[in-house]
Amino acid sequence: MSDFETRFYDANLEKREDGKQGTVYGRPIVFNSVADIGLFDEVIMPGALDETDLTDVRLCLNHDTSYVYARSRRNNPNSTMRLMPDASGMTIEADLDIEGSPAARDLYSAITRNDLDKMSFMFSVADDEWENLDSDHPLRRIKKIRSVVEVSAVTFPAYNSTDIYTRSKEALENARLALESARQQRAKEVETSNKDTENALLLLKEQTKTLSL
Repeated sequence: MSDFETRFYDANLEKREDGKQGTVYGRPIVFNSVADIGLFDEVIMPGALDETDLTDVRLCLNHDTSYVYARSRRNNPNSTMRLMPDASGMTIEADLDIEGSPAARDLYSAITRNDLDKMSFMFSVADDEWENLDSDHPLRRIKKIRSVVEVSAVTFPAYNSTDIYTRSKEALENARLALESARQQRAKEVETSNKDTENALLLLKEQTKTLSL
């Protein structure tokens, strides 16, 4: 999943027990929240989820996809996880099998005791916009998210420069590549603009020379 990125938000996980089932609620995606990725700041813009592929989204722990605690298939109400995009981002509601699965019971217990209370999500970008690319710390605005494939309860949720390195090497490398690609694109645009200006000046010079004759 090299094209996917992960982001952590300071968004609470909550629980509600109902017999054999433990239901947890969380907000893995938050709009208009400035995130320090370490290399740049990032904001997910309102409307970024309007055309997002949410066909198959899994709930995991710390992005370990070897075990799935709940799953949303086409956001069907009968799925073990429901996704609820809204004006502020996206909330999830997930049913954990606390009777039949020791792993689910442990996760539910950790959430109940507030040992785990934050979330993260894995996604790919369809459209973004950069500001201050010439600075040491640019700003990236994510305008459209292409797909979300997984959300996680996380041990290290802090979304700031001091704790950003708890993220995976792959996630950091993807962030670096996104910034590098944006700077290369900006350099090409500047080069093209400079050539267009140069050609226009040459044309003007030739026209002036012709008129003077």
